[in-house]
Amino acid sequence: MIPGLPYETELPDRVGVLVLGSGLAGCAALLAAAEAGQYAVLLEKTEAIGGSTVRSAGLSAYAGTDEQAAQGIADSTELLRKDLLETGKHRNDEALVDLYCAHQLDTYRWLKAHGVRYGEVHAASGQSAPRSHPTDTTAMLTMLLKAAGRLGARLVMDTPARRLLREDGRVVGVEVAGPDGPHRIEADAVVVATGGFSQAPELLARFAPQMEHALRAGGPGCTGDGLLMAWQLGAGVVDTPYVKGTYGIYHHPHPDEDGTGILAVYKGAIAVNREGHRFVDESLPYKEIGDAALAQPGVTTWQVFDAQVMAASNDEVPIYEFAGRDRAGMLLRADTVAGLEAEIGLPEGTLVATVEDYNRRIAAGEPDALGRRALSSSVGDLLPLEQPPFYAHPSGTVVLATYCGLTVDTRMRVLDVYGEPIERLYATGEVVGGFHGAGYMTGTSIGKSGIFGRLAGAHAAAEESELAW
Repeated sequence: MIPGLPYETELPDRVGVLVLGSGLAGCAALLAAAEAGQYAVLLEKTEAIGGSTVRSAGLSAYAGTDEQAAQGIADSTELLRKDLLETGKHRNDEALVDLYCAHQLDTYRWLKAHGVRYGEVHAASGQSAPRSHPTDTTAMLTMLLKAAGRLGARLVMDTPARRLLREDGRVVGVEVAGPDGPHRIEADAVVVATGGFSQAPELLARFAPQMEHALRAGGPGCTGDGLLMAWQLGAGVVDTPYVKGTYGIYHHPHPDEDGTGILAVYKGAIAVNREGHRFVDESLPYKEIGDAALAQPGVTTWQVFDAQVMAASNDEVPIYEFAGRDRAGMLLRADTVAGLEAEIGLPEGTLVATVEDYNRRIAAGEPDALGRRALSSSVGDLLPLEQPPFYAHPSGTVVLATYCGLTVDTRMRVLDVYGEPIERLYATGEVVGGFHGAGYMTGTSIGKSGIFGRLAGAHAAAEESELAW
């Protein structure tokens, strides 16, 4: 339990806006509904707040921020939109992309007004300009929940939702698993913010059999509850073919693995397989690198880098926390590339030849063998790997989030399979499909959770009450 949060031990019978799930999407929806004057209650199925939000790298993708300006980074809403569509291979719902772009700066300022602080901005997957804004996710959620509590909102823990209740064609509440059995909570509107299904093997097998050999992470409550509840009412579901894993997870059990992995490739590392060969353009979105890694013999690969890349380590950003992983014993190290090759156990001479070819092409200005032209997307010049010591991180692919789900309109109303709104049912966050399309830009999962969560809460709060208070 976190001191100061607006916990409630008694299950309510009636509320204005009922939010399911306590990741950023749910917390933003709760606060927005409370700010609109509604009695809002958030239900969390587990013992802890945060869902997958607190297991993420904590990066939000915004364009045109104060932090970018302070670092001299030129960015724009137009470039953000272009990157979103290109990374999503134009399979995105353009209306949702436009919605994100239209509200991203307002939401960024709203979050900062509630005390959220962002650190040094970095470039990452799918970004033509550095726009990954790091923050402490637990602190962010705590601030939002406390602000909502001051407006009368409440947080109920250990309470799984079991079924959405519908009467006369509209959602009227939720049946939950209470301490004494099933309990009915009536509501003017319900916001589903339950996350994805990264922890549901049966749903992964159904929708993403290509992830059979991927590791699984994400919030412990991400078992697809909200998706299934809305699906039962006829909700549309999109983007399931695009479920992908995230590259860079430590491929062996380790107590210091926080679920995010590292992406040394975006600071200059190369990725090699069990044969000591590169297998992918390392500047690609890490979901695509993850797919390529799953196709390698034995699945396990290594991110190989040198002291120059290690110098770019940043403990503020988990995916760039190389030094912390070295301290935790999660990196192999050697004074020469040949020594590192032996430490990894690669065939003799393979890694040496791979690094020599990579360095030679950079020095000669020749095209990269796999088409790599930058460190990440189009940002950053390639670096030869030549400064000892040399490091290797055993890296695999993990399903952290599923990035597909319910169809929604620009008011975040859930749409049925015919494209009609399911009255008084809203959805936001990871459970929503359509936004990312066939690819993923770093920071847009946390970004859309805040942006779309705020919008969902505000629109849900505008539903006219039919309950007798």
